[in-house]
Amino acid sequence: MKTTIPRESEIKRSWHLVDAADKVLGRLAVKIADIVSGKNKINYTPHLDLGDFVVVINAGRIKLTGKKETQKTYADYSGFRGGLRERPAAAIRATDPARLIGDAVKRMLPKNRLMRQAFKRVFIYPKAEHPHQAQQPKSLEL
Repeated sequence: MKTTIPRESEIKRSWHLVDAADKVLGRLAVKIADIVSGKNKINYTPHLDLGDFVVVINAGRIKLTGKKETQKTYADYSGFRGGLRERPAAAIRATDPARLIGDAVKRMLPKNRLMRQAFKRVFIYPKAEHPHQAQQPKSLEL
Protein backbone atom coordinates (compact mmCIF):
# COMPACT_ATOMS: atom_id res chain seq x y z
CA MET A 1 0.00 0.00 0.00
CA LYS A 2 1.22 3.48 -0.84
CA THR A 3 0.06 6.66 0.79
CA THR A 4 -0.63 9.35 -1.76
CA ILE A 5 -0.44 13.00 -0.90
CA PRO A 6 -2.46 15.28 -3.19
CA ARG A 7 -0.56 17.95 -5.08
CA GLU A 8 -1.69 21.56 -5.17
CA SER A 9 -2.95 21.07 -8.74
CA GLU A 10 -5.09 18.08 -7.69
CA ILE A 11 -6.97 19.96 -4.96
CA LYS A 12 -10.49 20.82 -6.08
CA ARG A 13 -12.41 23.24 -3.91
CA SER A 14 -16.18 23.44 -4.17
CA TRP A 15 -18.60 26.01 -2.78
CA HIS A 16 -21.31 25.14 -0.25
CA LEU A 17 -24.30 27.22 0.84
CA VAL A 18 -25.53 26.71 4.41
CA ASP A 19 -28.75 28.20 5.75
CA ALA A 20 -28.28 28.85 9.49
CA ALA A 21 -31.93 29.69 10.21
CA ASP A 22 -33.17 27.78 13.27
CA LYS A 23 -30.00 25.66 13.52
CA VAL A 24 -28.18 25.16 16.84
CA LEU A 25 -24.95 27.18 16.90
CA GLY A 26 -22.48 24.54 18.12
CA ARG A 27 -23.77 21.73 15.93
CA LEU A 28 -23.67 23.93 12.85
CA ALA A 29 -20.18 25.22 13.66
CA VAL A 30 -18.80 21.66 13.90
CA LYS A 31 -20.10 20.79 10.42
CA ILE A 32 -18.76 24.03 8.92
CA ALA A 33 -15.34 23.52 10.54
CA ASP A 34 -15.14 19.98 9.11
CA ILE A 35 -15.94 21.19 5.59
CA VAL A 36 -13.54 24.14 5.74
CA SER A 37 -10.67 22.01 7.06
CA GLY A 38 -11.31 19.23 4.51
CA LYS A 39 -12.17 16.48 6.99
CA ASN A 40 -15.19 15.48 4.92
CA LYS A 41 -12.98 14.44 1.97
CA ILE A 42 -11.48 11.04 1.28
CA ASN A 43 -7.96 12.37 0.77
CA TYR A 44 -7.85 14.37 4.05
CA THR A 45 -4.32 15.04 5.22
CA PRO A 46 -3.79 16.89 8.51
CA HIS A 47 -0.85 18.97 7.29
CA LEU A 48 -2.47 20.08 4.01
CA ASP A 49 -5.21 22.58 3.35
CA LEU A 50 -7.85 20.65 1.36
CA GLY A 51 -11.03 22.37 2.53
CA ASP A 52 -13.91 23.87 0.58
CA PHE A 53 -15.59 27.28 0.63
CA VAL A 54 -18.67 27.78 2.82
CA VAL A 55 -21.23 30.59 2.50
CA VAL A 56 -23.48 30.89 5.56
CA ILE A 57 -26.71 32.86 5.23
CA ASN A 58 -29.32 33.87 7.83
CA ALA A 59 -26.71 34.09 10.61
CA GLY A 60 -29.03 36.40 12.54
CA ARG A 61 -31.55 33.58 12.96
CA ILE A 62 -29.14 31.08 14.57
CA LYS A 63 -30.50 29.30 17.64
CA LEU A 64 -28.82 29.20 21.05
CA THR A 65 -30.02 26.53 23.46
CA GLY A 66 -30.76 26.92 27.15
CA LYS A 67 -29.91 30.24 28.77
CA LYS A 68 -26.96 30.99 26.48
CA GLU A 69 -28.68 34.04 25.00
CA THR A 70 -28.25 35.88 28.32
CA GLN A 71 -25.47 33.95 30.13
CA LYS A 72 -22.90 33.35 27.37
CA THR A 73 -20.50 36.30 27.19
CA TYR A 74 -18.11 37.50 24.50
CA ALA A 75 -15.03 39.40 25.66
CA ASP A 76 -13.25 42.22 23.84
CA TYR A 77 -9.98 43.51 25.25
CA SER A 78 -8.45 46.81 24.13
CA GLY A 79 -5.03 46.06 25.61
CA PHE A 80 -5.27 48.81 28.20
CA ARG A 81 -5.95 48.44 31.92
CA GLY A 82 -9.66 48.21 32.51
CA GLY A 83 -10.18 47.67 28.79
CA LEU A 84 -11.98 44.34 29.11
CA ARG A 85 -15.55 44.56 27.87
CA GLU A 86 -17.83 41.55 28.19
CA ARG A 87 -21.18 41.48 26.42
CA PRO A 88 -23.88 38.78 26.37
CA ALA A 89 -24.73 36.85 23.22
CA ALA A 90 -27.99 38.80 22.84
CA ALA A 91 -26.06 42.07 22.47
CA ILE A 92 -23.65 40.49 19.96
CA ARG A 93 -26.60 39.13 17.95
CA ALA A 94 -28.12 42.63 17.83
CA THR A 95 -24.96 44.33 16.55
CA ASP A 96 -22.98 41.66 14.62
CA PRO A 97 -24.78 38.31 14.26
CA ALA A 98 -22.05 36.93 11.98
CA ARG A 99 -19.64 37.00 14.92
CA LEU A 100 -21.56 34.28 16.76
CA ILE A 101 -20.95 31.74 13.99
CA GLY A 102 -17.51 33.11 13.10
CA ASP A 103 -16.13 32.76 16.63
CA ALA A 104 -17.59 29.28 17.04
CA VAL A 105 -16.12 28.01 13.75
CA LYS A 106 -12.74 29.65 14.30
CA ARG A 107 -12.38 28.13 17.77
CA MET A 108 -13.14 24.64 16.40
CA LEU A 109 -10.31 24.77 13.86
CA PRO A 110 -6.73 23.75 14.76
CA LYS A 111 -4.71 26.66 16.14
CA ASN A 112 -2.03 26.97 13.44
CA ARG A 113 -1.42 28.49 10.00
CA LEU A 114 -3.95 26.17 8.42
CA MET A 115 -6.65 27.68 10.62
CA ARG A 116 -5.93 31.12 9.21
CA GLN A 117 -6.09 29.84 5.64
CA ALA A 118 -9.21 27.79 6.27
CA PHE A 119 -11.13 30.56 8.03
CA LYS A 120 -10.62 32.85 5.04
CA ARG A 121 -12.90 30.50 3.11
CA VAL A 122 -15.89 31.05 5.43
CA PHE A 123 -18.28 33.82 4.37
CA ILE A 124 -21.04 34.67 6.86
CA TYR A 125 -24.01 36.93 6.10
CA PRO A 126 -26.74 37.96 8.56
CA LYS A 127 -29.55 37.82 5.98
CA ALA A 128 -30.49 35.60 3.04
CA GLU A 129 -28.74 37.58 0.30
CA HIS A 130 -25.05 37.06 -0.52
CA PRO A 131 -22.69 38.17 -3.34
CA HIS A 132 -21.42 34.68 -4.25
CA GLN A 133 -24.01 33.73 -6.88
CA ALA A 134 -21.31 33.55 -9.59
CA GLN A 135 -19.57 30.67 -7.77
CA GLN A 136 -22.81 28.65 -7.88
CA PRO A 137 -22.66 27.30 -4.32
CA LYS A 138 -24.45 24.00 -3.78
CA SER A 139 -27.03 24.04 -1.03
CA LEU A 140 -25.90 21.89 1.88
CA GLU A 141 -28.45 20.53 4.35
CA LEU A 142 -26.93 20.04 7.81
